[in-house]
Amino acid sequence: MTELNYDFDHLDSLMDDAGLDALLLTSKHNIQYMLGGYRYIFFSAMDAIGHSRYLPVIIYVKGQKEHTGYIGNTMERGEHENTPFWVPHFYPVGWSSLDSTIQAIKHLEMIGVTAGRIGVEPPFLPSDAQDALRDALPDAAFLNATSVLENLRAVKSPAELRTLREASERITKAMQATIAASGVGSTKHEIIERLRQEETKLELEFDYCLLTLGASHNRAGSNQAWADGEILSIDSGGNLGGYIGDICRMGFLGEPDAELIDLLGEVEEVQQAAFAEVKAGAPGIAAFTAGQAVLARQPNKQHMDFFGHGMGLVSHEAPFLLTNHPVSYEGRDAENPLKAGMVLSIETQMQHPTRGFIKLEDTLTVTETGFEMFGTEGRGWNRGGTG
Repeated sequence: MTELNYDFDHLDSLMDDAGLDALLLTSKHNIQYMLGGYRYIFFSAMDAIGHSRYLPVIIYVKGQKEHTGYIGNTMERGEHENTPFWVPHFYPVGWSSLDSTIQAIKHLEMIGVTAGRIGVEPPFLPSDAQDALRDALPDAAFLNATSVLENLRAVKSPAELRTLREASERITKAMQATIAASGVGSTKHEIIERLRQEETKLELEFDYCLLTLGASHNRAGSNQAWADGEILSIDSGGNLGGYIGDICRMGFLGEPDAELIDLLGEVEEVQQAAFAEVKAGAPGIAAFTAGQAVLARQPNKQHMDFFGHGMGLVSHEAPFLLTNHPVSYEGRDAENPLKAGMVLSIETQMQHPTRGFIKLEDTLTVTETGFEMFGTEGRGWNRGGTG
């Protein structure tokens, strides 16, 4: 059987807590997680095809993994032939959302699950699929199972942590190479494209780059050019095997003056205050309370913001520690103890009115005694135009 990053007893326990009898999963990230890392490459970047879309489906019944089914695209038959999926039932039949849903209904009927409480992922379930399920299975209740899978993924396995560490280290390396190779006259579009190439050379899948130059706080791509004596902030997500590395680093054309050193020092002081509170058993909110307390004492506090989030296969996932800051969700895990193997992104930014956008974003994994940071290089001022 494929090595999985979860165990079925834990999954069954989470389903018990949520009152679910079965799961019908349709998000690509949870399909990947349940299948042990597999994601079909043909639809990796885009789901739309013809008049519909690719809709992979995993069906799992609590305590009965022998009934697990996977519905994929017809071309996935070859993937299964080369590296068989662990699931006992595989149906390579789907060219549309309804193809997959009809087969899912047939599988549920075959295994005798036509009633009870079935967990689905509403944000990832098309309306035509939802209607078909409700019409075919009127005695079943379809409930939101999003949190069940979020909690299942919250503590990362050693293999997942290795991937996240590697993703972060490759991004920092790509950023340092990009800053060094960029200089006077390099436009934001050119710098972003250079970063994409650097990340691609390191076998990362480039997700995005948020970039500022000079005193501007605008992080979108443009023809603005980097000038001597200006700062640069570069914030990028790169994907390795589905797992996200998310880092922000700073650059400068020339030699940073004392004011810039002090400004980045304010950001770093907030980061370090938060890091100090990260360890297994500590409430998740403790790091953010500490960071906010230090931020409140900074000379430029009125221009600063501080926040953080869990990350892994999704850029914001469990543990959820802050409410609607910056993304809309409840900080439901704020008072819960952190667990070893959870992964956090901690970030502090300053939108200085004359010097520009100054930010550090770091990725940490929680350990029994504290934390380990991924991608530690380049956390000071990186010199541009040296490569």
